[in-house]
Amino acid sequence: MITAEKAASEILRRKLIRSNLTEWCKSQGYLPARHHLLLIEKLEALSRGDIPRLAIFMPPGSAKSTYASVLFPPWCMAQHPKAQFLAASHTTELAERWGRRVRNLIAEQTSILGIHPDDNNQAAGRWAIKEGGEYLAAGARIGIAGFRALFGVIDDPLRSREDAESQTVRDRLWEWYLYDFRTRLIPGARQLLIQTRWHEDDLAGRALNHQPWEVISLPAEAKAYDQLGRAVGEFLWSDGEYGYGEQLRDLKETTPPRVWSALYQQAPAPEEGDYFEEQWFKPLHIQPVHELMRCYGGSDYAVTADGGDYAVHVVVGVDHIGNLYLLDVWRGQKTSDVWIEAFCDLVAKYRPLAWAEETGQIKSAVGPFLEKRMRERRVYVNREQFPTRGDKAVRARAIQGRLALDGIYYARNAPWAADLFAELMNFPASKHDDQVDALGLVGQLLDRMVVGRLAPGRSVAEPLDGYRAHSRIKSVDPMTL
Repeated sequence: MITAEKAASEILRRKLIRSNLTEWCKSQGYLPARHHLLLIEKLEALSRGDIPRLAIFMPPGSAKSTYASVLFPPWCMAQHPKAQFLAASHTTELAERWGRRVRNLIAEQTSILGIHPDDNNQAAGRWAIKEGGEYLAAGARIGIAGFRALFGVIDDPLRSREDAESQTVRDRLWEWYLYDFRTRLIPGARQLLIQTRWHEDDLAGRALNHQPWEVISLPAEAKAYDQLGRAVGEFLWSDGEYGYGEQLRDLKETTPPRVWSALYQQAPAPEEGDYFEEQWFKPLHIQPVHELMRCYGGSDYAVTADGGDYAVHVVVGVDHIGNLYLLDVWRGQKTSDVWIEAFCDLVAKYRPLAWAEETGQIKSAVGPFLEKRMRERRVYVNREQFPTRGDKAVRARAIQGRLALDGIYYARNAPWAADLFAELMNFPASKHDDQVDALGLVGQLLDRMVVGRLAPGRSVAEPLDGYRAHSRIKSVDPMTL
């Protein structure tokens, strides 16, 4: 027998769930992680009408669709029982799958949500509730007629990377969004776009350039000014025991930089840049042996930690026949003492013959501190200053020409590769260009670079001798290089 006290407690519980999306998610067996709580906060604001357009960009497997396309709609319909939901995905089949799960949740949790399925209108692709609300599932690029919605949701509008790389598919998707999807929304409607970034010109890229959106963009590996407040380098969903953060760490080691940058970091870069081309960068499977090379460095210094720019150090090696190797990149929005220490670490490790930097910037600001720390640590390098002349594209011409001629090798699993290539492929239109500046400074040293040494036991110079020497030391089959 249910006592009056228990009945009152249950009423309060249901009221709390109906008014709080986090409690609704918990009631369905989900324990929101930190990034889900941020998502929930913005979804509640969307439901209230505080946000007219919300875009969510997260890596695959981060449960963004579970929260935004499955758990949010039934809770939102409980807030707006007469509202219409238009939910689209890359295929009608996937959209109907989301719709079926939403419909079933409402049917199972009627007593909690306070809304009731209309038994006469329960198809997976289009169904209704007795209170007047309706839900329509639609495939992207398929016409929508006879339906007007207060909430328009697009989840995963692109099926694959092949679709993302197709200009025709992207154009048709954009036309569908403008002339089919958006025209089905009533005045005051709210839009929700959920996707992983595939391409800089994907639906999200065009939509953000078309209208202002509230954006949640959470890269797999945190960068500076992370929306969750993560430390730089912290992987998403590392809180809890699910293991997603560790999975991301493993995936980074085997995912090509361009794919990692787009799919996991939400920072897509063009396949062929306006200034640098992807084909110039030649991936190898193991780390170069810098002891067999002549090494050179370049730095773009940032005087303050919070000025928006990064301090960057780049190390390049030259083997015995003149091949270039990108050996190391350090990048951070840090105070000068931190990047000075990083500079000294690189000099100690690679013993470069020369290091390029800009005139003025270093001498007037932190030059004395850098020199003092070098003496304290007894690490020395011939630092050469170059004047700042012309724009950044002009200053990077030397390294651009060399890479176009011979390319440059790098270790495929280098932790800095994704951020570097995203910047290079978007240059000169990239948000940051500090790595280009540092690499361009190394290019100023090209005319004085000398080649490295032969690998042990060889009398004739051959390409990749340095890597073969490393493979013998590490017992790695050189045919895997």
